[in-house]
Amino acid sequence: MTVATAKKMTFEEFLDYDDGTDALYELENGELIAVSSESDINQRIAIFLLIYFSQLGVPSYRFRMKAEVAVNSGQVGVRVPDLVMYSEELARVMEGASRSLILMDMPPPLLVVEVVSPNQASRDYRYKRSEYAARGIAEYWIVDPIAHKVTVLEWVEGFYDEWIYEGDRAIASSIFPELTLTASQVLQG
Repeated sequence: MTVATAKKMTFEEFLDYDDGTDALYELENGELIAVSSESDINQRIAIFLLIYFSQLGVPSYRFRMKAEVAVNSGQVGVRVPDLVMYSEELARVMEGASRSLILMDMPPPLLVVEVVSPNQASRDYRYKRSEYAARGIAEYWIVDPIAHKVTVLEWVEGFYDEWIYEGDRAIASSIFPELTLTASQVLQG
C-alpha cells in the first residue's frame, strides 16, 4: 500500500520520517510503500533459510531480517527484504549501528531473499531485480510460495543470471557451494 504524501519524499526525508508507529516502509521513486505484515508461510520460509544458512556455518551476526537496503530506483530508495546476509566487511561496518540501514556507500549484502506475497510479484521479480543488480548484491533469491518455485539470481558482470528451481531439484549457489537444499524444502519452510 502506497502512503499518500503531498510531494515526493527525498531519501533524507525518509531517514527522518516517523509516523509514530513501528511500521516499516520502503521508499520507491519518492513514494512511501508500507511493508505489509507477512503471512505465516512467508515468515516460516525466512526463518527456515536463516536457520539452514546458520547450520552451514554462517555466524548469526551476519544475518538480518527486515533490514533496510538503500538502492537506486530513479533516485535513492529503500527496500526491506525478508532476509539479508552481510559479508564480513559489511558486518564490521554495521557494528553498533543505531538503525539496520545499509547505505549506498557501504558494501553490498552478499545475499537478499524476498518471499513473494500476493499482489507483490512484479515488484520482487522486476523492480527489485534491477535495483539489487545495480547495487552489486551477489545473490538475490526470490522464493515464490504462490508459483511454487525458487529463483536464484547470481550477479555476473553487473547483471543477474537466472536459475529457476522447482520440486526436488537441488538449488545451486555461488555463495554456498555445499548447498544441498531443494526448492520443495524451502517452500515448506
